Amino acid sequence: MTTETKTSTPAKGISRRSLLKTGAAAVGAIAGSGAITGFPTIWAHNPITLRQFGTGVSNINAIAEKCKEDLGITLEMTATDSDAAAQRAVTQPDSYDIADIEYWIAKKVFPSGVMQPMDVSKIKYYDKIVPLFIDGKLKPESVIAQGTAPHTVGFVEAQDSKTFAKAPTQWMTLIPTIYNADTLGIRPDLVGREITSWADIMDPAFKGKTAILNIPSIGIMDAAMIMEAMGNLKYADKGNMTKEEIDQTIDFLIKAKQDGQFRAFWKSFDESVNLMASGEVVIQSMWSPAVAAVRSKGIACKYQPLKEGYRAWGGGLGLAAHLQGAQLDAAYEYINWYLSGWVGAYLNRQGYYSAAMETAKAHMSEDEWGFWVEGKPAKGDILSPEGKVMEKAGAVRDGGSFEERMGKVACWNSVMDEDRYMVRRWNEFIAA
Repeated sequence: MTTETKTSTPAKGISRRSLLKTGAAAVGAIAGSGAITGFPTIWAHNPITLRQFGTGVSNINAIAEKCKEDLGITLEMTATDSDAAAQRAVTQPDSYDIADIEYWIAKKVFPSGVMQPMDVSKIKYYDKIVPLFIDGKLKPESVIAQGTAPHTVGFVEAQDSKTFAKAPTQWMTLIPTIYNADTLGIRPDLVGREITSWADIMDPAFKGKTAILNIPSIGIMDAAMIMEAMGNLKYADKGNMTKEEIDQTIDFLIKAKQDGQFRAFWKSFDESVNLMASGEVVIQSMWSPAVAAVRSKGIACKYQPLKEGYRAWGGGLGLAAHLQGAQLDAAYEYINWYLSGWVGAYLNRQGYYSAAMETAKAHMSEDEWGFWVEGKPAKGDILSPEGKVMEKAGAVRDGGSFEERMGKVACWNSVMDEDRYMVRRWNEFIAA
């Protein structure tokens, strides 16, 4: 069962900006023609609502409110978990205008034809998008990680194409917005020793005090990192396991579960925070902002860099196939606004990374940029987007700089060729 959270920002009246004294029909015609570019535009005179759904990671009230203030576009947001998002994208295409989804989900969704490719010539900040999403490399000499690297499902050959292109084209599947390098969260006050490896989650000393996340396509990747770290199995590609590799991985997890190693299997951000804050769990799969949320309660919690590297994920905004005319123009306007810096800075301050780092930097203080992106000690207190103290002066971000973290990605969240088999076996593990 999935809990959905809906948020929408109420309209603030038609005319906060007196741009043009034009009838609504004429405004719609002008907007639909593509003649209007740059923001804020005419949406205050021609109220547009865009329905967006996706994971709770980036379906955030503050973004909807700022969008309404800057563009006059109302965003109705629905937050759900990753599996529910993948299912909704395919089975309910008329229920949304914007899909805020992860790239591994795009691999499941895009071939079904429910979304339309986006013309990069209409993306104002396309040249500011970090190269990870264009060619898969952080730097020219970088090695492309295993799994569903975003660039491999980031482009299609043509406007009417449903198959992924092998190199960048004019047509993108998603406009990237958010990504991170994930690892294990720990309670340094409770683990009692240094944690250096993914294998440490299986230490008998932590029996009954560990957790992994129960989203099959992501949890299986954490399990693969653990298996390789323990020397149990060397995968040809962790992101595309054979049936035999899946069986070995799941059989290992079932035995660990029956031995009482795991306390819980979480699906939501809040669950992971509560498990850690309560001390029920001392080491678990975790997302960076969840660690920050625990710390904001005054409880010691660390996002532990591990010698085997990180499991990464990335997400972006995609357009429903039915969007056209003024609504399609408004959607492009919203996406361009999203990449223009304010949202990127907001995401960076949560511990995620913006897909357009250069524009985000202009909306952050030198100290914030130094702490979150460059790995420098904070000169003053580091505040959350809501103004709460997250880190005291002198703190250094776990894992160091953007380049250190994203440069040590071992695998990306993935959809395997044997996805259905993997999900069935994963469900056996959860039910065991």
